[in-house]
Amino acid sequence: MAHSAPFISERETHYPEPYGKNEASTSPVSWAAVIAGAFVTAALSLILLAFGAGVGLSSVSPWGGASATAVSRGAILWLIVMEIVASALGGYLAGRLRTKWVNVHTDEVYFRDTVHGFLVWAVSVVITGAFLASTAAFMVGGSSRAAGAQGDGRTVDPDAYFVDALFRTNPPTPIDASARGEAQTILINALRVRELPGWDRTYLSEMVAAKTGLTGNDAEQRVTEVMDQARLAADTARKAAAHSLYWLFLALLIGAFSASLAATMGGRQRDRMRAV
Repeated sequence: MAHSAPFISERETHYPEPYGKNEASTSPVSWAAVIAGAFVTAALSLILLAFGAGVGLSSVSPWGGASATAVSRGAILWLIVMEIVASALGGYLAGRLRTKWVNVHTDEVYFRDTVHGFLVWAVSVVITGAFLASTAAFMVGGSSRAAGAQGDGRTVDPDAYFVDALFRTNPPTPIDASARGEAQTILINALRVRELPGWDRTYLSEMVAAKTGLTGNDAEQRVTEVMDQARLAADTARKAAAHSLYWLFLALLIGAFSASLAATMGGRQRDRMRAV
């Protein structure tokens, strides 16, 4: 008995489509939305920074007399609030403005929205660091410079203050610029290497004695006291800078999280919109 050839349907003759063939040819990243949200984040950060500097929340004076931890407490709090508000708004706008993805799994949409928010935060940090850093520094330091301005328009230099302390006399007498400049160079080098070498101490003591009329022992004691004060001020400023950088790192991480979360919220509302 002859066997007939088995019937093979047309569907069975087609091989399964390779994985990924149904992916869209366009990029899953809506760069227009990302850049728009990043510019909004950078602009709002600058506005909030100006407001904080105006009310005294963003400027920290090294002459406040508080510890390195307490002096920047208000600035730290405002920095975190500023990052949350600016990053969240930029991420939300990116989520609302991004292109609607069709035939994409819900989990993939959630992931893409999160990435869009993170990209908004990253681009805004680059924009702020590259183009607005000098403006932000001017806003933060403007009030401190204004408070430290002298009558003739000069600003207070901490190193110059300690040099003045070295050559202080009663009654006051002017000190020539060459001696001041040489003493300031020795002071800066001592702060850089964290100690005053013996030959520099001897030379500086002799210079102070010659310019002020003090005895050798009194001049050496003054040099020691001024160096101790300058070293303490430098250590306090160094600790304050390290403390501020630590909280800046934390604030930026919070900003990245806020932008990512807000982008998912904006994207969810974007997808729920119905055409009318």
